[in-house]
Amino acid sequence: MTRWVERLLDQYGQEVAVEQTGQTVRAFLQPIPERREDGPEPSAIGRLDGRLWLYLGRTALETGDTVLWAGRRFRARSGRPFYIGRRLSHWRAVLERAREAE
Repeated sequence: MTRWVERLLDQYGQEVAVEQTGQTVRAFLQPIPERREDGPEPSAIGRLDGRLWLYLGRTALETGDTVLWAGRRFRARSGRPFYIGRRLSHWRAVLERAREAE
């Protein structure tokens, strides 16, 4: 991991819990901007939040892993490492809100 990424995460990252490892780690977690920003989709049972979220952190997340943040549970749709040269820079994952039935 490159030191500048570690410093950014330590200073500005949020605490998230990775369920598979039981770790609390520092990461960036934010919604991915959409073309339309009118919020969750209406349905017969209420509004469903279909937004995707971006995870940037030191801890590996792979498809199906779950993360807890701010009282919300997210499931990784995909995850992959990013390298600068041959050195691991960070992990990037695309998350979606986990459904209660999962």
